Amino acid sequence: MALIKSISGIRGTIGGKPGEGLSPLDVVKFTAAYGTWLLKQSDNKKVVIGRDGRISGEMVKQLVVATLNGLGLDVVDLGLSTTPTVEVAVKAEHAAGGIILTASHNPKEWNALKLLNGDGEFISGEDGAIVLDLAAREDFSFADVNKLGSYKQDDSYMQKHIDMVLNYPLVDVAAIKARNFKIVVDAVNSTGAIFVPALLKALGVEDVTVLFEEVNGRFSHNPEPLPENLTALSNEVNKSSADLGIAVDPDVDRLCFVCEDGSMFGEEYTLVAVADYVLKSRKGNTVSNLSSTQALKDVTIKNGGEYHPSAVGEVNVVRKMKEVNAVIGGEGNGGIIVPDLHYGRDALIGIGLFLSHVALSKKNLKAIRNSYPDYFISKNKIELDKGVDVITIFDKIRGKYKNQPINTEDGLKIEFDRDWVHLRTSNTEPIIRIYAESQNETTADNIAKRIMQDIREFMH
Repeated sequence: MALIKSISGIRGTIGGKPGEGLSPLDVVKFTAAYGTWLLKQSDNKKVVIGRDGRISGEMVKQLVVATLNGLGLDVVDLGLSTTPTVEVAVKAEHAAGGIILTASHNPKEWNALKLLNGDGEFISGEDGAIVLDLAAREDFSFADVNKLGSYKQDDSYMQKHIDMVLNYPLVDVAAIKARNFKIVVDAVNSTGAIFVPALLKALGVEDVTVLFEEVNGRFSHNPEPLPENLTALSNEVNKSSADLGIAVDPDVDRLCFVCEDGSMFGEEYTLVAVADYVLKSRKGNTVSNLSSTQALKDVTIKNGGEYHPSAVGEVNVVRKMKEVNAVIGGEGNGGIIVPDLHYGRDALIGIGLFLSHVALSKKNLKAIRNSYPDYFISKNKIELDKGVDVITIFDKIRGKYKNQPINTEDGLKIEFDRDWVHLRTSNTEPIIRIYAESQNETTADNIAKRIMQDIREFMH
């Protein structure tokens, strides 16, 4: 059993003892803490909620609704939805905040409460700390019987979100329709099975095959959209001679593509391709986190913009995007953030922009992918011995590589000419992640191995 309390929300495995897994008591406690925090902010009592297709989703939802109503808050329930759709709805509804019930790419036994502020963005680290403190002290007071909150369901937001994508100036519906795409979608038994086909149909794509389309939360494969989990999609694209494959995670904020020959376009390159397309029409800056491919930097500079790295985590990417007035940004895990739509990772606008790019280029996916610089990221981790002082280890590594450019905004990033390595501790596990990138796969692996050797030496 696991229960992870972080500033971005609360997540855990369903069942077990309170405080050890995400039990009903934990759901109530953290929802009450969040609701209490909202009530301290303003008189606005409206909260939007939505959930992905998880087995535990309905149970968790009922607990969340009853708790918010018990605090005197009015709930607008979008039902089966996506993370970006809830974000959009919070703003459109002028709500005080929102809760998305999803454990994102985690396996089926997990669920989580993702917490939003009144802008429909993830709450800041500072606000998250306040919510965790309220929960720890169980410092909440519920409403009396005459002041209980209301509940209403609203299923209009899928269409509203799709309309936002269709009306976005850089989404070229006519070009997409004219290309007559044949597309296979891996919907991983969650809400992508409802939203992605509906979007494709609205974009004029007639020939769509959906794999794992029953929304039952019994994920047919590990739901993280990584190459090793997308073999069924890859095979189906190949077998059916489709133009491309689309994969999303259970809450539809991550997006990746499969080329016409069944090979991976690469989740790191989702943002690269979309940014390349956007920057051709809109000069400006881009942002991705320190662990993302430098292909984005190359594409940005080529298009006359400036690239800015941010600390890892969507909240940090968004903060940096606002600082540098970025026209497009996101994360190398297939998360696309289009600021003039909303500040959140959104696979639906990602699909609209990517398909516009492909349609207008008159090329297939493989040719587009080959037009970008090739980088290889080696993703590794080291488990930490108990009581290890990470700060000391990082200091020693900094000393060893002091002649190289170093960024300490989030862990430690060291640059070697065209290559880099990024070390950071995980927010959720006792590990150090070591990501290295190079234009040569072996070089990337070797850089990572060398640094891991350093870490092991400095640990003892």
